[in-house]
Amino acid sequence: AAAASLSSSQAVSVGVCGIPDRALKSNMADSDAAATLKKDTGIVIKDDWSGYSLDLFAYPEHYFEDLKSVYIPHGVIMDRTERLARNIMDDIGDHDIVVLCVLKGGYKFCADLVEFIKVLSRNSNKSLLMRVDFIRLKSYCNDQSTQDIQITGGEDLSLLSGKNVLIVEAIVDTGKTMQALLKHVEGFKPKMVKVARLV
Repeated sequence: AAAASLSSSQAVSVGVCGIPDRALKSNMADSDAAATLKKDTGIVIKDDWSGYSLDLFAYPEHYFEDLKSVYIPHGVIMDRTERLARNIMDDIGDHDIVVLCVLKGGYKFCADLVEFIKVLSRNSNKSLLMRVDFIRLKSYCNDQSTQDIQITGGEDLSLLSGKNVLIVEAIVDTGKTMQALLKHVEGFKPKMVKVARLV
């Protein structure tokens, strides 16, 4: 299951397009559908699910005392990120795109997503020109979310005017910061704004 399409200002979670490992599939089935796949919402993990056993994974020894289980394996995240890149290519076609990566948390997810888009673009009949810009947001004051956001970076956001914009964020918590960012970005009158989020 993967997000069918991206609509203007709609957040799309990285979900699962496939779980290649049979052990993970059977573990998922044995967990009484602990992780339920839903179209357009990605992967949903129930609150009472304890995760996959660490015996199924190789991980650095210095994490032995810190980890109890794995909720979403790296391969699943990468598969879903690739599927999301395909959805973006389908929705945007061969139109230029400006990617706004929200730092710091969104960097790795953004880098992976952009790389998948580049590979798909090279291996298809669509040519997608991308510009990647980085911004940082601050919406917390003394651990409390506020309505005001401070944006740093993004040298000149006026370049968003008339462009297709993809905002890439790792975690959307309450959604207040993203709503404020969308309102700010829409003030530059882009042609289209989409949001891709990991969680």
